[in-house]
Amino acid sequence: MRRYYFGSSLKESKQLETYLLDWFKILNDYAIAFSVLVNILISVLGIVPSFFITAVNIKFFGFENGLLISIIGEAFGAIVSFFLYRKGMKKLLNKKRIKNKYVTKLTKSKGIEAFFMIIALRILPFIPSGIVTLAGAISKVGIINYSVASTIGKIPSLVIEAYSIQQVLIWNWKGKAILCLFSLFIIWLIFSKRRSKHISNQLQ
Repeated sequence: MRRYYFGSSLKESKQLETYLLDWFKILNDYAIAFSVLVNILISVLGIVPSFFITAVNIKFFGFENGLLISIIGEAFGAIVSFFLYRKGMKKLLNKKRIKNKYVTKLTKSKGIEAFFMIIALRILPFIPSGIVTLAGAISKVGIINYSVASTIGKIPSLVIEAYSIQQVLIWNWKGKAILCLFSLFIIWLIFSKRRSKHISNQLQ
């Protein structure tokens, strides 16, 4: 196995993808199980983005199979992380992290309302999955309802994520456009946060 040294976040991501691909090739027939385990670990941690494992799945298994394996991994990840959070891991987490009003509302919801709120929150790409899982664990929703709603909500974003990765890998005009739009979104996000912080400081 090669050794990897992590520098910038983008470089880290590419090196991590290469590292996982090496393991996929070594494990071969067990690569699917390994992929699902990595997805579960990502879900439990709640702060690590899952796009790199989606990229590895598509590179190794192909678009359709890679997407399906990513969905399965997300489903198992949702079940395991929800179970662990509800059984005690949530006590180790800072509840002050839950600042989004919709996520806060989820903690007080149950039944069909909680079910559809989980779907909606999973579709939104800017809300970390760990925060949604923590909110779900604190709420009165059951593990089956949470797992089903979480998987349904994650499918659209996974399809978009997988398609974007596929186009970037092909590197045609669509891939370039997606990468350009993503870069513009990141720039807008950075400037928006700085502007909000500046306004907040002025008000104080």
